[in-house]
Amino acid sequence: MQKDIFLLPKDLYKNRRLLIKMGKNDLRKRFAGSYFGTVWAFVQPIVTILVYYFVFGVAMRGGSSASGGTPFVLYLVAGIIPWLYFQEGLTNTTNAFLEYNYLVKKVVFDIDILPMVKLLSATVVHCFFILFVVILFACYRYFPTVYYLELFYYAACLFLLILAFSYITSSVVVFFRDLTQIISIVLQVGVWLTPIMWEETMLDGYSWGKTVLHILKLNPVYYIVHGYRNALIHNRWFFEDPLWTLYFWVFLVVSFAFGNWVFRRLKGHFADVL
Repeated sequence: MQKDIFLLPKDLYKNRRLLIKMGKNDLRKRFAGSYFGTVWAFVQPIVTILVYYFVFGVAMRGGSSASGGTPFVLYLVAGIIPWLYFQEGLTNTTNAFLEYNYLVKKVVFDIDILPMVKLLSATVVHCFFILFVVILFACYRYFPTVYYLELFYYAACLFLLILAFSYITSSVVVFFRDLTQIISIVLQVGVWLTPIMWEETMLDGYSWGKTVLHILKLNPVYYIVHGYRNALIHNRWFFEDPLWTLYFWVFLVVSFAFGNWVFRRLKGHFADVL
């Protein structure tokens, strides 16, 4: 069991060049045949952000700022960018073995890399949006600070979290196809349970507010969304929340170990089902 935990990282590193090549091809293939090609990968998230901002920033808040005087559009974008990455990454990686079933059936192909291939294409889009966020903040006179370096840390945390989940979901969905629909519902609910369109301070007026907030913080994506805002808005380092950071990394390691175990147990039966 302990040796198996290290097999997956070794396989991914060994096939790193193939990973990069397949990741590029996967991004192109997703929009093959469309006139604008990969441009659609960036248009859809931008439209989503604009719709959320109009509804929650203009229609419902009348254009008022978030707490602390931060323009609401900046508060919204800082939180929704990591969520969109998590949503796209988890959705795409869950279907990795189903989409590449012709490779799964090949005895000589190392299928360990397939979830990572799907994740890499989503990562390219996320890197673009991090640059978009930095430029948007600069337009509002929120210029880069040393705290922006934390974006690399939190992006890496999110990448590893999606990868850990992907080996669980992509393995199970081969045998239980309904998992795709379940994940879709969880993501629809999760975006509202994570303070992206709303602020934590909105719970302060309730006696049960702090209890609910502590429960919501058990969601590891909450830690990352909060971290993006710390880096971009609040100028706060991740090590200033040591217990929360420790909780996230323990959760990540356990998830990765469990995902590796599930994948190793089920991968031998993939070809029989696909």
